[in-house]
Amino acid sequence: MKPVRALFFDLDDTLLDGSVRQESIIRTCEMIAANQPGLDSARLIKANAQIWPGYLREVDEKWTLGALDTASVSLEAWRRTLGACGCGDESLARRASQIHLRLALEARRLFDDVLEFFAAAKRARVPLALITNGPSDFQRGKLRLHGLEHWFEVVIISGEVGIAKPNASIFDLALNKLVVERENVWHVGDSLTADVAGAKAAGLTAVWINRSGRVRSESDPVPDLEIRSLSNLTSFLSVQS
Repeated sequence: MKPVRALFFDLDDTLLDGSVRQESIIRTCEMIAANQPGLDSARLIKANAQIWPGYLREVDEKWTLGALDTASVSLEAWRRTLGACGCGDESLARRASQIHLRLALEARRLFDDVLEFFAAAKRARVPLALITNGPSDFQRGKLRLHGLEHWFEVVIISGEVGIAKPNASIFDLALNKLVVERENVWHVGDSLTADVAGAKAAGLTAVWINRSGRVRSESDPVPDLEIRSLSNLTSFLSVQS
């Protein structure tokens, strides 16, 4: 592999742990049901679990590319959840949406290895860029909440540029801003289809961060490097001139 002169990172499940996001749905349902006679939290949770996957398929592309904002998507999801439980109260749907959006942001936590690795990269003068799929409002909210924006020379969000991974063009946007040779850029992400395939299509070194120890299938894209923690990358850093 070529020496690393810049590092690109994915956000969700690479830097931010989203494994507890389901808790935000459960807590929202419990809070709404507690003050609304006739609503049962268990029924709300079940309805949301049935509705959300199908609704996400309807809106995912528009949401990811910025044609829909998170507030609108969330509100409609809670309208449908409450409607499935026989409640058509618009004000309650808005309240549920607001509660859930706040809890969903708060539920995410930085992985323990992130800040230490970023500090090491800064000492080595290796510039960092973020390339994330998602709506601008939600992704920017995560960055602000966790104080991450100042670490990156470049932030590229699919909802702001209308391009999403694995499209190689989204990586080109960051390359153009950093003015660095693509052969010396490593992209780190948890998704084989979005991050590994996208990075390889863009001519970058694809680093798969496999925190959970998932077994890759024969049909999956092949990363140039597989790691379990960002600390595994520290030895590849060298001070840039």
